[in-house]
Amino acid sequence: EPNDWAPRSPIKRSARTKLTERELRFELFHSGRSTEERVSATAMRSMRAADQGLTGVQDRYGVTDQQASTAEDPNLSGTTRSEEEEEKGEAAKLGTVAGVFLPCLQNILGIILFIRLSWIVGQAGIGLSVGIVTMCCCSTFLTGLSLSAIATNGQMKGGGPYFLIGRALGPEVGVSIGLCFYLATTTAASMYILGAVETIYSVLPQLMIYGKESSAALDIRDMQILGTIILSLLAAMVLGGVKHISRVAPFFLVPVLLSVLFIQIGIYLAPSDSAPSGITGLKYSTVRDNFEPEFTNTDAQGNPTADGEMEWSFQALLALFYPSVTGIMAGSNRSASLRDPQSSIPVGTLSAIAVTSTLYMLSVVLYGSVATRDYLLTERLMSAKVSWPAEEVVSLGITLSTLGAGLQSMVGAPRLVAAIANDGILPFLEPLRVAEGQEPTKALFVTATITLCGVLVGNLDLITPIITMFFLLCYMGVNLSCLMLSLINAPSWRPRWRYYHWTLSLLGLLLCLTIMFLISWIFSIIALSLAFLMYHYVSEHGNSDNWGDGIKTLRLNLAIKTLQGLDHNVHPKN
Repeated sequence: EPNDWAPRSPIKRSARTKLTERELRFELFHSGRSTEERVSATAMRSMRAADQGLTGVQDRYGVTDQQASTAEDPNLSGTTRSEEEEEKGEAAKLGTVAGVFLPCLQNILGIILFIRLSWIVGQAGIGLSVGIVTMCCCSTFLTGLSLSAIATNGQMKGGGPYFLIGRALGPEVGVSIGLCFYLATTTAASMYILGAVETIYSVLPQLMIYGKESSAALDIRDMQILGTIILSLLAAMVLGGVKHISRVAPFFLVPVLLSVLFIQIGIYLAPSDSAPSGITGLKYSTVRDNFEPEFTNTDAQGNPTADGEMEWSFQALLALFYPSVTGIMAGSNRSASLRDPQSSIPVGTLSAIAVTSTLYMLSVVLYGSVATRDYLLTERLMSAKVSWPAEEVVSLGITLSTLGAGLQSMVGAPRLVAAIANDGILPFLEPLRVAEGQEPTKALFVTATITLCGVLVGNLDLITPIITMFFLLCYMGVNLSCLMLSLINAPSWRPRWRYYHWTLSLLGLLLCLTIMFLISWIFSIIALSLAFLMYHYVSEHGNSDNWGDGIKTLRLNLAIKTLQGLDHNVHPKN
């Protein structure tokens, strides 16, 4: 019997014609370790086995079956979980509907659908609006396919897109894009809160302190005051924990779905006896008049004026609409709270994308068919005015929709930055670290502070282009990750989701990049430069770990091919 305390030399093939499976696992587990490390590791496992009486569970070398089977790739260490982890995680975990589908649906069905989509149709017309919706939804659907493939490749931990991109492209890329996505999610919460404020003041103008009830434009100070109050209430709700938010979420979502239903019924029943003159009902003449684009200058609040300071175009409307389809990461952001992330994320995310894309396309056609262009441009709450049985019901649903979407953003953003902090890559994020199973309270206060800055801007239309750039940058990272992992054909690339292909990831990457530069090539360069600066900072000052990512696999393959291509007959000059 060999001495477990002594270093063991590698097994020679000359001694035996075939190595046993356990010996192969042992050699694989100890490969790359120094003699001192192997002696220390073997001794500690032997002592632990003697103290705990684990005879039969560990082999003569102190290597368990689970350790040996996962030694080849550390990234796959979660595919076989211990019994303690299973007992710990099964209870109080979220399923596909509550953990992924409903959060994604709630995030996507936000303020743009109810108070901006009809205005976009008035500017771009039905035909161009359908093109905008199709372009945006295709980019998120292709990104959803790439997300599904990466999420089903090994264990999915907390951090959402940061975890996915970081394990695929390395910690430098993961942190840089993860922080950009964090800023996008945090700023999106500001957008949802401002949308709720705008809806509340439209229904209850007597609440305004500085603005006039008869004025179409809202005073920025009123927006800031009520927005700060709503932000404080949402932050207090998030402090209760994700489990309580999951219980409250249906109370926000059900009125939203009822509002969508009431709007569709009202459009088919229009015009009613009390309907404004701008609502014509479903008529072919209205469709013909609203089909072509007719861009109109507006003031800062979006009200049409002849000498308006805001000029609108296809690119500007694309930037305005895109945030309405960006809630597809809401399920992956809370991956640590899911019972089975590998199954829930693909099904829940793609189902939410399909449902909302169909709803957006249908709404564009119906909005452009039921009201005149002037009414679409001047009445922000046209969806509530045309609804059945009363506009107050839909106004309540719109308010709850924006509050629910803001709540989901406030839940996902702190967990994302806490996951980055827990990896210890950026030293200045150390205070935001949080133990497993605890709520990221410090990260929540940081998120609320950044969200407050967006609320103090007080203008919904100025925030959306910034959100669009950061979201597109993150989606590009997801598609690039799936593309690279598919092309290099790494041994660790074995996704359970089969409905993907590298060409679809490439198409999604190019589509996101095209949308970025269509919106603004200046903002695109700024966003890419910001991501590059973060990448450089992490590379120089971060505590980067070796995660066995695709970048290192690509370098290894290139090195091997270069060595294999060398000529054995070396010239004296070389």
